[in-house]
Amino acid sequence: MTPVIEIDGLVKRFGAFTAVDGLDLRVEPGSVHGFLGPNGAGKSTTIRVLLGLYRPTAGQVTVLGLDPARHAAEVTRQISYVPGDVALWPNLTGQEVLDALGGLRGRRDEEAERRLATDFALDTRRRVRTYSKGNRQKVVLVAAFAAPTDLLILDEPTSGLDPLMEQLFQRCVREASAAGRTVLLSSHLLAEVEDVCDTVTIIKDGRLVESGHLTDMRHLAASTVTARVSGVVVDRLPVPAVVEAGLLRMSVPRDLVPTVLGILAEADAQDITCMPARLEDLFLRHYAVAAR
Repeated sequence: MTPVIEIDGLVKRFGAFTAVDGLDLRVEPGSVHGFLGPNGAGKSTTIRVLLGLYRPTAGQVTVLGLDPARHAAEVTRQISYVPGDVALWPNLTGQEVLDALGGLRGRRDEEAERRLATDFALDTRRRVRTYSKGNRQKVVLVAAFAAPTDLLILDEPTSGLDPLMEQLFQRCVREASAAGRTVLLSSHLLAEVEDVCDTVTIIKDGRLVESGHLTDMRHLAASTVTARVSGVVVDRLPVPAVVEAGLLRMSVPRDLVPTVLGILAEADAQDITCMPARLEDLFLRHYAVAAR
């Protein structure tokens, strides 16, 4: 299948500063693709290129089979975009904003808008200037999920939402994917990405550092194994381990997990746990050097 988003060697410079440096990205139809990196990694710049707001300095970019630099209007009509910092018309009501956004796109699903506004507990009769940040975010989320679009590009979309609304957001993402829509989700919330995404791309300093299916990427990081043991078993283990107050803890590469668990079972270890690597482990591995 042709990727919904395809980026080859994207470079974007602002004067002497290189914001994106040779980035490759593939987002397959119907997938929920996480796009990770801290502030300054180049995520938002990349998204603005996808929306046709920035022209690439170098590289090839296609969205829904089109070059957004040449066909920005046609591309953006087929995209639901949610930024992390929403600016809306302050004197309009929430409903009037939804009307305006639907009019700009040229098509809408008003029944879906009403249902989502109810789900998000959004009073669309109030004027935008009375809304909190979270309520402004709800307006664009309602517009995005209700719109008859094939691609959603969500850039820190849950900023300002409370935990209950974040759960509703995740439900909406899953429903969109189940309906065959494609989602690119840029987020700092690693748990959120892990809960809803099936593929992930991690970037650092504008460059790709890792990309693939989340289940495969977890195999690249070690699992954490803990158990209550006697000190004797430590010498038999193929990896370093720390024992404090009778509790053993170690980081175990995937291929050694069966061996380690077998040794612990033979040694009559108690309370054995084996936790597979989480997305946070993969992410922090790439940024550990920069953080020090």
